[in-house]
Amino acid sequence: MRRPSQRRAWCAAAWCAAVSLAACRQGAPPEAAAPAADTEQSPTQPRALTLEPEEVAKAGIVTVAAAPAMHAPESGGYALVMPREAIAQAVAELTSAAAVERASRAALARGRSLAGTPGAVPVESQEAAERQAAVDHAALVLAEQRLSATYGSDAPWKGNYDSALLSGLAAGSGRLARVTFPLGALGAATPAKLRFSHLAAAPGSSGFESVSVWAAPADASIPGRSFFALLKASDASEGERLLVRAPTGAPEAGVIVPFAAAVISGGQYWCYVEVKPGSFVRTGIDISMPTDDGYFVKAGIPPGAQIVTRSAAQLLARELNPSPAAD
Repeated sequence: MRRPSQRRAWCAAAWCAAVSLAACRQGAPPEAAAPAADTEQSPTQPRALTLEPEEVAKAGIVTVAAAPAMHAPESGGYALVMPREAIAQAVAELTSAAAVERASRAALARGRSLAGTPGAVPVESQEAAERQAAVDHAALVLAEQRLSATYGSDAPWKGNYDSALLSGLAAGSGRLARVTFPLGALGAATPAKLRFSHLAAAPGSSGFESVSVWAAPADASIPGRSFFALLKASDASEGERLLVRAPTGAPEAGVIVPFAAAVISGGQYWCYVEVKPGSFVRTGIDISMPTDDGYFVKAGIPPGAQIVTRSAAQLLARELNPSPAAD
C-alpha cells in the first residue's frame, strides 16, 4: 500500500502535466483555413483571334476602313404624316371666306361711293352692306385663326394664305409631319433640322430630312414637345408613322461602324477590328447614335481601322468555341 503522501505527490504532478499540455495546445498556431470555394468566373473577355490566310479566305472575311465622321448627339421621337384632307378643307374654308369677304367689301365700297348722288342706295341698304361686310370679315379672320391654331402660328405661310406652299400641301404635292418628342428630350429651342426614317426601314436605308420646322400645339395624348415639319423629297405616305431624330448637342468626332459589322454577345454589341493581318479583336460599340450609314462610335475605334463587315458572326463563333467542331 502506498502512503497517502506519495499519492498526493503523484496527483499534483499529473495535474501540472495536464495544465502544461493544455497551455501548449492554446499557444499553437491555428490550422490553415481550408481553401475557399472557387468563385464564379467572369464572362470570357475579348481576346485576339488569329487566323491563317487560307482560313481568312475560306471564311470570306471582308474588312473596310472605319470612316471618320462628325455627328451630334440626338434624341428620338415619333412623327405622323398629316392627311391632306384636313389641310385641303382648311384651305377651302379660308379661300371661300376670303372670296365672300372681298365681295361684301366691294359692295360696301360701291354704296359709299354713290352716297350723295342720284344713284345712292337707301340708308337701310347701306347699313345692311356694312353689317354684312363686318360679318364676312369676321368669318375670314376666324378661318385664318383656325388654320393658325391647327398648324401653328409660326408656319411658313404666316400672313400669306395664298402661298404656293399651302396650296401644294392641300393638293398632295408636299408632305407635312407632326412630330412629338418625349418630355425633357429637347431644350427650349426649336431644332433647325430633323431627320426622318420609316418604321420598317432596314438598317442602312437612306432617310430624309425636313425643309423647315416650327412649333406645333401640344399633343394632349402624349406629354412632350411637338413640332410641324415640311418633309424634303419624301416618299412617306399620308397617315404613316415615322421615326424622327433631332440634334441635342454640338457635333463630336468619331467613326462610322457599318450595320453589317455589328454582332451581339452577352447582351452587348461588338464588332471585329483587324489589328494586323489575320489577327482580329472583338471591340464593344455603342449603338445609341445610328446614322443612315451605320452606328456612330466616338471612342474605342480609330479612323482608318479595318472593321470586319462580312463573316463577323463566324469570328464570334470561332472565338467563343475554338474547338475544331466549330469550324
